[in-house]
Amino acid sequence: MSDQAIQQTGHPKGLWVLFGTEMWERFNFYGMRALLSLFLAEALLMGETEASIIYGGFLGLCYLTPMLGGYISDKYLGNRNCILLGGTTMGIGQLLLFLSGTLYSENLDLAKNIMWVALIAIIFGNGFFKPNISSMVGSLYPKEQKNKLDSAFTLFYLGINVGATLGQIICPIVGDVQTDGIRDLTAFKWGFLVAALAMFTGTLTFLFLKNKYVVTPQGAAIGGRPNKADTPDDESDTAKFTNTNILISILLLVAVTYGFHVVFDSPGVSFIKAWLYPFIFASGISLGFLILSDKTISKIERDRIWVLYIVCFFVMFFWGAFEQAGSSLTFIANNQTDTRIFGWTMQPSMVQSFNGIFVMLFAIPFSIMWVWMSKKKLEPISPVKQAWGLLLIALGYLIIATQVKGLGMTGKIGIIWFVVLYLLHTWGELCLSPIGLSLVAKLAPKRFASLLMGVWFLGNAGGYVLTGVLGALLPPSPDKYIAMQKENVDLKGILEGQKEASGRDLFILGKEKIAAAVDVKKARENNIDLDKAFEQSVAMMNKAKANKDTTYTISKTLDAVLTPAQYETIKTQGLIKPAYPAFMGVKLKDVYDFFMLFVVLCGLAGIVLYALTPMMKKMMHGVR
Repeated sequence: MSDQAIQQTGHPKGLWVLFGTEMWERFNFYGMRALLSLFLAEALLMGETEASIIYGGFLGLCYLTPMLGGYISDKYLGNRNCILLGGTTMGIGQLLLFLSGTLYSENLDLAKNIMWVALIAIIFGNGFFKPNISSMVGSLYPKEQKNKLDSAFTLFYLGINVGATLGQIICPIVGDVQTDGIRDLTAFKWGFLVAALAMFTGTLTFLFLKNKYVVTPQGAAIGGRPNKADTPDDESDTAKFTNTNILISILLLVAVTYGFHVVFDSPGVSFIKAWLYPFIFASGISLGFLILSDKTISKIERDRIWVLYIVCFFVMFFWGAFEQAGSSLTFIANNQTDTRIFGWTMQPSMVQSFNGIFVMLFAIPFSIMWVWMSKKKLEPISPVKQAWGLLLIALGYLIIATQVKGLGMTGKIGIIWFVVLYLLHTWGELCLSPIGLSLVAKLAPKRFASLLMGVWFLGNAGGYVLTGVLGALLPPSPDKYIAMQKENVDLKGILEGQKEASGRDLFILGKEKIAAAVDVKKARENNIDLDKAFEQSVAMMNKAKANKDTTYTISKTLDAVLTPAQYETIKTQGLIKPAYPAFMGVKLKDVYDFFMLFVVLCGLAGIVLYALTPMMKKMMHGVR
């Protein structure tokens, strides 16, 4: 973009440096995200349900660690150093995913271990990167220009989605390769490598341009190491957390984590769902207590912080629905969607790129719209915009739900309905996400700027936990019923209670991770190592595939992995229990039921948030 064009926007040049840096980082993140669930489910043989749970936990931690990154930035390193540290760490994480995608066929266990290390690196890298680059956008504008923040963050959001769209297109092109409908699992690694190169490009962009452009109008560096002298006289320079309140916050974290653990835990539930999800929820509650315990917070500051917490609670429902794009919606695109467009077949992992395309088309019009509405004194306060976002995402799911109803075993939804869904979801996102970033910048006391940006992302983290919880409720797709027919397993009859499943039937359902809860711990108590048996069955199937034996079935592996008595024990002891997924006692039998779940949750959240906006307007004390 030319200097003249930049000047015409009315925004500082530093915004466009941050725009470019974030663009390449989002290319890296969303390109990886487009492939991750499929890589976990198919290359690492984890299945769709487990992949959804891991995906939700991964995203949740990606938006939990900004709290840590924000604190370290505010207290010690500053925005600039944290961005460079975070970008480098994420790039290393992508290289490790490349290594995992290289080794999976030779050593599956090693590939899984490397994958875990890779995700941890990306989680912590994102924690340092994300809150700091977002808070730097707000720091570019002096107090007299804070009215430009909604427009600035919408433009910044455009950079996010330019990168996201490119990543969601290019990484699947090289990493999700299919020949005659058969996915080449060895190609995943190339998508991860491209993502790594993008991340290092973004980090270098920031490194070389920050000193020239990311500065105040007077030329002083923005985002350096914390300096008390930089704090305005009318604000307290540091937070004052007492040792007592820190201790209470830690005890609260432990207690609430355990409380949520009791709620989430059940036989066969993974560590991620049983402990990690509760920890993420508990972190938000304990951090909220800690910040509000600061003795320097004034009445106005406290009210404004409470507004942020209320908004964070409701946007969890938005992100829980929105981020299905990388898990359940990708699986639906893979299994139940005709992805042909004008004679070209789109890769299922690429379908979510419609969101990024629409953001690029509508981000600037939305930015212009907010400015125009502000000049006309028609602009609603931020929480109203976010309520609109929740209602729009509910509408998107309602429309696509009507189209999948009654598809049957062989029917497929047209790709056009995913286009409509992502269009409405994009409009909802533009009403909610950049506005939320702007709201933090407008409401947060400077001494809490990065930490409260971390709190905003913590609300996102709670939403991503919901992504994993709700995504794991995806009912079996038609291809699963057909696959079980080939194994002589009457899946529909079993789930409807019309046919009693044999121990061998249950083993197949557990091994394929189809509508079945597996209690590995209880199985070991009965001298049955189900994990080992599943692995043996997989190895025998892989050997058959390598020999191009298309007639070999899972059923043919059963006698080699367990005895008849063990299969009977599986049945009588309830070691593997088949059932439709259920939410609060309501069975989800098909994709229509699944989509309607999001219609209800997001619709109700939007209505309640809108009803609370008069109260929140008063608590914002003039901020819009």
